[in-house]
Amino acid sequence: MKQKFFVIFLLLITTILYSSDRKKIEYVEYGLENGMHVILHQDNTTPIVAITTTFHVGSKNENPERTGFAHFFEHLMFGSTKHIKSGEYDKIVEGAGGSNNAYTTQDKTFYYVLFPSNQLELGLWLESERIVNLTIDSAEVETQRNVVKEERRQRYDNQPYGTAIEETFKRAYGEHPYQWTPIGSMEHLNQASIEEFVGFHEQFYTPNNAVLSIAGDIDIEQTKEWIKKYYGTIEIRNDNVYRPNLKEPALAAEVRDIVYDNVQLPLVLHAYRIPEQGSDEYYALNMLSQVLATGRSSRLYKELVDKQQKAVQSGSFQYNLEDSGLFMSYAVSNAGVSAEDLEAAMQIELEKVKNELIGEKEFEKLRNQIESSFVNGVSTIAGIAENLADYHLMYGDANLINNEIDKYMSVTREDIQKVAKKYLNKNNRVVLYYLPKTEEKEG
Repeated sequence: MKQKFFVIFLLLITTILYSSDRKKIEYVEYGLENGMHVILHQDNTTPIVAITTTFHVGSKNENPERTGFAHFFEHLMFGSTKHIKSGEYDKIVEGAGGSNNAYTTQDKTFYYVLFPSNQLELGLWLESERIVNLTIDSAEVETQRNVVKEERRQRYDNQPYGTAIEETFKRAYGEHPYQWTPIGSMEHLNQASIEEFVGFHEQFYTPNNAVLSIAGDIDIEQTKEWIKKYYGTIEIRNDNVYRPNLKEPALAAEVRDIVYDNVQLPLVLHAYRIPEQGSDEYYALNMLSQVLATGRSSRLYKELVDKQQKAVQSGSFQYNLEDSGLFMSYAVSNAGVSAEDLEAAMQIELEKVKNELIGEKEFEKLRNQIESSFVNGVSTIAGIAENLADYHLMYGDANLINNEIDKYMSVTREDIQKVAKKYLNKNNRVVLYYLPKTEEKEG
């Protein structure tokens, strides 16, 4: 228990140290003979290390008849291996004073473990062990099926508006595998055989489909030796990893639908199709999203929640994806306010950013927010390790960790208005209403 508090304390201290000085982040990157890409960042300020492994596999790589596999493996990787009994992985990590977690997106699956730096070799063995010797049998599969089903119930089916993203994506995409989300289909998971799970692991959990990124209190040369020892002998399972090569056609017309759910207040959601992350317009769109609905001082919140009191909540965010993503704005109605009235008020604010340049004072505040967010993103060693891997895997340039902020700072007020005009149009969006089931008409 003391070791766990020690790790948390070190993380807090590290955050302060990184936030106080935005110096260039130095790193070493190289490739193993088996194709695994390695990125190392050394900072001996505090005795802690972050080990991250990112596999270039997400829900978009799945068979349409077997959705949910990528997310399922996120859970299965915490099961047993040849040398680790079921339930022991977390105990080993916690016993050494560490912590761990993982997540799955449409494009990738990310794992991380944080340790006191004197446990680095243990961490490397643990992470390599579950790549090489993962147990995929009926007992482990059934255990994780039940875990995923419970997650589905708690986070999606029994959560107000919990299926909103899922319902939006399946209307925003008709051909691209983004039409389903990482949670996937429980029916598909139930129908899948052990051989299919083994095949997925062989297809995607191969070293040439992974980035190992380590940051913190390390010695570069010693770390390289341990990496060679534990990862260098991992064999390539598949030298032709499946990548979907589909370009989703333009929407061409507004898609509008209603979902009746166990909610008390209506929700209105607009989802606009946008280009892939890292594209020329990507940075202006991110800044536009912040203008509209990031924080209580944002336009949608001030107008809909504070001034007109038509909404109890509003927001805007982007699903930035490797292929075409979505720009989303939403609001939850105040009591007695119809979805139609709320949407009309939302539309007025959207038209303003299309027809008027944002003010210079608002623009300067926006730039400050962006810079602060960028600094916070690399304020811990875990954040540095993750961002180095992500920039390499998704953008092909790990050094964006140092210079991506320049791309934001080069965006002008005119650029923001331009992308608003181009993408926030009715023929480029999905409009979804979530309404109480009591409003559903019979028949």
